[in-house]
Amino acid sequence: MTDANAPGRRPPGPLAGVRVLELAGIGPGPFAAMLLADLGADVVRVDRPGGPGLGIDPARDVTNRNKRSVIVDLKDPEGPARVLDLAQRADVLIEGYRPGVAERLGVGPGDCHARNPRLVYGRMTGWGQRGPLADRAGHDIGYIAVTGALGMIGDPDRPPAVPANLLGDYAGGSLYLVVGVLAALHHARATGTGQVVDAAVVDGTAHLSAMIHGMLAAGDWQDRRGANLLDGGCPFYGAYETADGRYMAVGALEERFYEEFVRLLGIEDQTPPRTDVTRWDALREQVAARFRTRTRDEWTAVFEDSDACVAPVLSLREAPHHPHLAARGTFTDHGGITQPAPAPRFSATPTAVRTGPARPGTGTDDVARDWDVPRLLSAPRNPQ
Repeated sequence: MTDANAPGRRPPGPLAGVRVLELAGIGPGPFAAMLLADLGADVVRVDRPGGPGLGIDPARDVTNRNKRSVIVDLKDPEGPARVLDLAQRADVLIEGYRPGVAERLGVGPGDCHARNPRLVYGRMTGWGQRGPLADRAGHDIGYIAVTGALGMIGDPDRPPAVPANLLGDYAGGSLYLVVGVLAALHHARATGTGQVVDAAVVDGTAHLSAMIHGMLAAGDWQDRRGANLLDGGCPFYGAYETADGRYMAVGALEERFYEEFVRLLGIEDQTPPRTDVTRWDALREQVAARFRTRTRDEWTAVFEDSDACVAPVLSLREAPHHPHLAARGTFTDHGGITQPAPAPRFSATPTAVRTGPARPGTGTDDVARDWDVPRLLSAPRNPQ
C-alpha cells in the first residue's frame, strides 16, 4: 500500500466537501457515484427496502465502496420528504429511473430544485430522457448495438463480440455522467444555478466513436467488421493464441515497433510488406503459426523488455499480479476484496479506498447527524 492508504489517514480527494445523493439503481448510476466517492465526495446512497435487485452480496458490491447508505421507501407517504431533505443539502443528485418515474415519486428535478436551486440533477438512462425509445426497457448490449459500436467488434465471420458492459454502461454511460455532473457543478458554483444533466448511454457511446466517424468520412475506415487497422483486420493489431491455449495481444502499429515485433517473433525475413493490405491474410497466418510454437509466458519473456507493443492477455485474477500493475498499485486489497484502486491519481489530493461497500441502511445515524436531516431517523432500517 502507498502512504495515502496508510491506516489512520483519510486522504480527502479533490472532491472533498462535495455532497452527492444517489438514488439506488443498478449499472452505470452506481458506478458513477462510486467514481465520485473515490474522488472524495461524500456520497449517500438511498437504498429502497429489499434492495435494487442486482443479486450480489452487498458486502462484496465494490461499486458501493466509499459511500454511506440509508433506506428510504419512496412509496411511503413520508419517503419523498426524507429524500427532499437530503437533496436540499446536496450538491449533486444521481438517479437512473426511466423518464418520468422520479417525477411520479415526488423527487424529480422540479421538486428538488424548489428546495435547492443550486442542485446538479444527474439523470442516467440508456436511451435518454426523450426520443421514440425513451420509455422502453433496455440493457447495455442494445444501446451499443444501435450506435454502431457493437458492430465494429469481433471477427467478420462471427457475431459481434460482446465487451461485457464496459463499453456502454460504464464508458458511454457512467463516465459521461460524471463529466457532465462535474461540468454542471462548476457552473452551479460560479452562478448559483443548478441544472439537469441528461446522460444517455447511446449518446456517450456514439461520442466515443468520433475518431472512427472521422476516418470513415476520410475514406480510411471501412464500414464493416474486421477490415480496418484497429478492429482486428490488421495482422499486427490483434490477439494470437499461444501453445498453451492462452493469448498474446499485439499492437505494433508504427513501423519501428513493427520491425522490432517481427524480429523478436523470428519472422523478419519471411514477411510480406506490412503496407500490402492484399497480403495481410498471409501475414496473419505467419504470425499466428509462430505464436503457436511457445507458451504465453515464454512469449511474455521474449517481449517484456522491448518496444514491440506486445502484452500477455491476462484473466481478471491474474491482472493484479502483473509486475507493472503491482508496482503502481493499480489494484488494491480492502476488506478481503481485491479491486481496482481509485483512478486517476492526484499529486495534492490523493484518493483511496476509505471504506468497504456500504451495507443498506447502516449509515442512517451518521448521515442524519452530518447532513442535519433528523427525519431520516424515522425511516426504515436495514431488515437484515
